[in-house]
Amino acid sequence: MPSLLEALEQKYGESSTDSDGSEDEGISVSIFVPCKSPRAIVPALLVLNDCDIATAGEKDALVAKCAGVEELDLAKNKLQEWPEVFGILEQMPRLKFVNLSFNVLSTPLRSEVELNKETKWQQLKNLVLNSTYISWESVQDILDHLPSLEELHLSLNEYNDVRLHEKESKNCDTTKNDNESQDDAQCSCISYKLKHKHSKLKVLHFNGNPIEEWKEVTKLGYAFPNLETLVLADCPIKNLDINGEEIVGSNMNYDRSESKCESCTDRDSPHDSFRNLRIINMNATNISTWDDVERLAKFPALECVRIQACPLWESNEYTEHERRQLLIARLPNVKMLNGGGKITAEEREDAERAFIRYYMDKPESDQPERYFELIQIHGKLDPLVNVDLKPEKRVKVNFICGDVSEMRSLDLFRTVWDLKVKLEGFAGFSASKMRLFYVDQDLRDIQGPELMKFPNKRLYSYNIRNGDEIIIDCKKKPSESK
Repeated sequence: MPSLLEALEQKYGESSTDSDGSEDEGISVSIFVPCKSPRAIVPALLVLNDCDIATAGEKDALVAKCAGVEELDLAKNKLQEWPEVFGILEQMPRLKFVNLSFNVLSTPLRSEVELNKETKWQQLKNLVLNSTYISWESVQDILDHLPSLEELHLSLNEYNDVRLHEKESKNCDTTKNDNESQDDAQCSCISYKLKHKHSKLKVLHFNGNPIEEWKEVTKLGYAFPNLETLVLADCPIKNLDINGEEIVGSNMNYDRSESKCESCTDRDSPHDSFRNLRIINMNATNISTWDDVERLAKFPALECVRIQACPLWESNEYTEHERRQLLIARLPNVKMLNGGGKITAEEREDAERAFIRYYMDKPESDQPERYFELIQIHGKLDPLVNVDLKPEKRVKVNFICGDVSEMRSLDLFRTVWDLKVKLEGFAGFSASKMRLFYVDQDLRDIQGPELMKFPNKRLYSYNIRNGDEIIIDCKKKPSESK
């Protein structure tokens, strides 16, 4: 398998000189010759995907070629050892973007041996480690050397928990009642001691990891306190409830909300660690109740939400338009929903009014807290009038043929031809010889009878009503007309 240096030489070549160093004799022509051949100059954006690169190569040659590289994409290679990865990165001090996706880097990083503590990539802002199976310990060690990192990709790494800190228990003093002992006035809370907080990180992609519990997701927020964008698409997250905590050595769950100090109760809210989060993507998660949408509404800075392809939408109870309205009404601070345009003030008001009408006839036990909040804003609304604009199906019509007349029930969804066939027995001649004239009882004296000459036309298109007339006539032969 080639080294990075060999892959570079294969792609960009060596400087172009004759192999024996001789010059061709001939006519002397003055031309400008650049110091390096264009193919020998490695660009600032270096892409070497799927080249089977497994090692770095000779360091001095790498420095000469790659000192100016700012963006490096080595996805889908054979890199497996961290010393080789750092052997590449250390020769590129100007790096701003690195993609190592689909290189299996699951071997633990021994940072004290493999990476100098003084080594920092001050300009590196975007690191992509998708499907590398990197351990959490290695993630922590690498982040300590990236002080300016703003965007991190950890998708498809089979993480089912988050281990960026250590769990510790502590006792918090609460207000003691007269009947309580000092021990009863303490709560046993669980906190997480972070090795380091990475306050520069703004964007985290965590797609496709088999993480289910929101309490694990909140640890990402504590590790990256200024996080603004969080992508959790295709993670099987069940809900946003973090009150249940598993007791070690037991199969039982217990509610941690009891016997807590106020600060610990705040820490247990789903949004406490995401105070600066503006954008969240929860497409294709396992969110199945409106309660979790209402928990999203409590994220203080959240403006943009994507939440599609979830079990919550599998019901046929709502149309797509109704679903959007119910979401908008439940998310008062969100400005953009599911990638659509910005939610206008008019759309929000329509959604909130539709929300009130949707729940106004439901039992009080089924009416969410948001319903009563919107009642305070818009007041109690009258139900919309149900106007049925469909044509009537049957009407009573007076059929006249010569001197004979008869009141009959008429199916308005039949065609003119169907009516002629049905009237053959009453008229005494075939449908092919029959002509029908429609008489509107209100316009009789103004426009007279209207010939029904289109055999495939539906009868309701004539706006026939109860009490109107249809005159049956027989077509005359040409000889009789003469």
